[in-house]
Amino acid sequence: MDEWIATPLGRYLVEREQAYFDQAVADIFGFNALQIGFAQSDLLRANRMPKRFAAAPQFSANGEAEIKLLTEPGSLPLASQSIDLLLLPHVLEFSAHPHQILREAERVLMPEGQVIISGFNPFSLWGLPRFLPSRKQNYPWHGNFISLPRIKDWLALLGFDVVAGRMCCYAPPLRSEQWLRRCRFMEAAGDRWWALAGGVYFLQAKKKVAGMHLIMPNWNRSAAAKKVLAPVPQKMIDNKISEQ
Repeated sequence: MDEWIATPLGRYLVEREQAYFDQAVADIFGFNALQIGFAQSDLLRANRMPKRFAAAPQFSANGEAEIKLLTEPGSLPLASQSIDLLLLPHVLEFSAHPHQILREAERVLMPEGQVIISGFNPFSLWGLPRFLPSRKQNYPWHGNFISLPRIKDWLALLGFDVVAGRMCCYAPPLRSEQWLRRCRFMEAAGDRWWALAGGVYFLQAKKKVAGMHLIMPNWNRSAAAKKVLAPVPQKMIDNKISEQ
């Protein structure tokens, strides 16, 4: 991954994804934010939570996160319902157990906590190199690209509500920086004309927890009602009748 990110195509991807995450996480509040994977970029830099850290099986020397947690994404050493914001940039398509990673995300997220997923769109120009013998063994084409509808189905089964989504990287995955620069016009045109054909998708979902509303008796109101409706002694009524 480190070598590929240093290429013109890798820098193009990082630039587009960083711009999206900077905008998406800026107005999400809480106490703890976690980024899993893709530790070469600090995708939480625009977030204002007091605790922001990254988790990955290993970190490169140029990783930007200040707080690092060495762990597997499918078995996080974190307490349940302890994270307010969770980022999963290109984690699911390179894991043998993507369902387990999503289950862990659901476990560690607070109620109403949010998860933001980025992944390569198999139904795009970025999905074609997976079928080329010269490229299908290299990063990122060796990954198991997961379609956007399937990710939505998995999130729905875990009780998440999708609240936002977007695509980027509409330019073809060319190796030449010169040709990538010439195709930059496709980025703005893609959002308007072929919005579902971006090479990378983003999905933002919120954890929903079925709650219950405990109805308590209103003791003050009940006491006041009893006081108003207190019976008048029969002797007092007879005295008043005799006086009249």
